[in-house]
Amino acid sequence: MAFQCQRDCYMQEFDTCVVSCVPAELKLENNGKKEKLTGFNVRLKDTILFPEGGGQPDDHGTIGGIPVLRVLRQGPDAVHFVSSALEEGQEVHIKLDWKRRFDHMQQHSGQHLITALADAMFGYKTTSWDLGRQRSSIELDTATVKPEEMEALEMAVNEKIREHVPVTVNLLSIDDPAVEKVRSRGLPDDHAGPIRIIDIEGVDANMCCGTHVSNLSHLQVIKILGTEKGKKNKTNLIFIAGNRVLKYAEKSYNTEKSLTVLLKTGADEHVDAVDKLQKTVKRLQKSNLTILREMAVLIAQNFKSKPDRGNFFSLHNKDGDNEFMNIIANEIGFQDTLIFMTVGEEKGAGLFLIAGPENIVTEVGPWVSELLQGKGAGKAGRYQGKANSLVKRAEAEALLKERSCKRTAGEE
Repeated sequence: MAFQCQRDCYMQEFDTCVVSCVPAELKLENNGKKEKLTGFNVRLKDTILFPEGGGQPDDHGTIGGIPVLRVLRQGPDAVHFVSSALEEGQEVHIKLDWKRRFDHMQQHSGQHLITALADAMFGYKTTSWDLGRQRSSIELDTATVKPEEMEALEMAVNEKIREHVPVTVNLLSIDDPAVEKVRSRGLPDDHAGPIRIIDIEGVDANMCCGTHVSNLSHLQVIKILGTEKGKKNKTNLIFIAGNRVLKYAEKSYNTEKSLTVLLKTGADEHVDAVDKLQKTVKRLQKSNLTILREMAVLIAQNFKSKPDRGNFFSLHNKDGDNEFMNIIANEIGFQDTLIFMTVGEEKGAGLFLIAGPENIVTEVGPWVSELLQGKGAGKAGRYQGKANSLVKRAEAEALLKERSCKRTAGEE
């Protein structure tokens, strides 16, 4: 069947009734963390909430005031996941998140238009596409494209938008001869009901289940941001359409203003100014590394010159790296001296190095690594790694100092 959202993509509120409501679980990913929610899968007599499909994400909205967290298609049905139960036969009012829906309509119809003209103008076939949260991509069946081709394609799609070309939806039976004439990448295995054709008048006829604008003018504008190398001799075309272009322009302008203040140059000089800054930073970093290396040698020599230096050396330095610590260890020599060094923020993350008699380092290395909430590895009298927290550095130092004293006293 075709859902109400497919028959009228602009409908934002709708009354229907509950067909079924069963307990269910939903796996979501929130800020990179996976979580499992318990709730209910609801089937309705009809719906204006589009279920995920055809490269288009699902709609958001409410059913009877209850937020819908996911809409998926299962055969001929749309299944809505909600946190609270609804009664079978209950009359319910659906409200659509129109801002999200219209954005998806603009991107999806924009994809159809770009795909059709890329094929007509250059013979580049679309093999897949992705509607992203900020930008979308179309995979073209070509290893390379020329910049002037993308420029011409962008001009052509925006000319079609300015021509106010109608976009219509046609429903055909699966055995209708007209189905063979439309562009398609095939039907899903569980497809049920009529075939839905999106017809951009005089431009394209494509089999599709998604929601679309009724006229290309509703796309407002399309911006092709560029292309990237895809997989297996493919090219990914990156684009934004409609309100996303306006947001992109606003964000770009605000970034430009901020850079003008920071760099104290006009917008046309931003790239040159950043390039000069990067070269200056590289020179300073190189000079800093040279100073750190020289300082490492002096620190080691200063320790070795002390007549009462003992056989334990400890140092923390905010600046530095593994090379800095290893220079000190090599200069001091660790056959008879137990060395403990850390670099980084005093109570934050950093690096650590333990060097000394191999049997002691092998024994205490994992203890220190655990105290510093880090990971390390060692061989030949060295144990080094990353520390997630240097808060217990003093405790680690005391442990190593005690172990060194025991060795001096012959208690090994």
